[in-house]
Amino acid sequence: MKLHELLERMVKKDASDMFVTAKLPVSAKINGELQPIDDVVLTAEESLGLVYDAMNDKQKNQFNNDKECNFAIEIDDIGRFRISAFWQRDMAGMVVRRIVTDIPDVDDLGLPPILKDVVMSKRGLVLFVGGTGTGKSTSMASLIGYRNRNSYGHILTIEDPVEFVHEHGKSMITQREVGLDTASFDAALQSSLRQAPDVILIGEIRSQEIMEHALSFAETGHLCIATLHANNANQAIDRIMHLVPADQHGKLLFDLALNLRGIIAQQLVPTKDGHSRIAAIEVLLNSPYI
Repeated sequence: MKLHELLERMVKKDASDMFVTAKLPVSAKINGELQPIDDVVLTAEESLGLVYDAMNDKQKNQFNNDKECNFAIEIDDIGRFRISAFWQRDMAGMVVRRIVTDIPDVDDLGLPPILKDVVMSKRGLVLFVGGTGTGKSTSMASLIGYRNRNSYGHILTIEDPVEFVHEHGKSMITQREVGLDTASFDAALQSSLRQAPDVILIGEIRSQEIMEHALSFAETGHLCIATLHANNANQAIDRIMHLVPADQHGKLLFDLALNLRGIIAQQLVPTKDGHSRIAAIEVLLNSPYI
């Protein structure tokens, strides 16, 4: 079985993730449930072969030296995929996440109408939170698409990797991928204001430095949209506080009070028929009480 055939099967079954590991058949997560999509139990050599099929020479060298490698691929007529390759028990494996390139419409996703107002804000920090695979990137892409269609300006995204490819609309869109277009989130963020953006999308807030950049963007009159791993709005605040030392909590809370526009928490729940999933969304907007 060749990699592109497995990817075609993954797309046909509308799977979100595909898992390649030795001693098991290739499996995929369909509507949140893991199930095999092939009958053949992979040997260690076959698993390594599939991993190598996804890589170029530079990625193979990184994989063998660092024992892991994260990257994105695009295959004509099949789609874009984000890949995390790794070694486990001296055997190669990888997880392939499907990147849906069609920008979904806000109304088609059933997002709360208030989010249209949020994404059209002139300034502030907007955080999308939720676990892995809960549709945060999809919701953000739809809102960026809405702003792109309805507002003039410059939208800058910094992602690892780029998941949704936006075309220029009323806005000009610049999409930078970590590892391809810039060395790191930090390097891209440091130079971002020189690119005169109106909106800055940060793929994920992972550190104190990135959090400080996000707040600084909001404070200087930009709309900054970012994701954070947390299950709900309350947990998001706790997660932010844990990014900085305790002696800086007072300043951080003050900055959040001034600049936070809102927190959107999302998870996917099964539909009544069990054949698909829809987003359950919590929206916390900043207010004097908050």
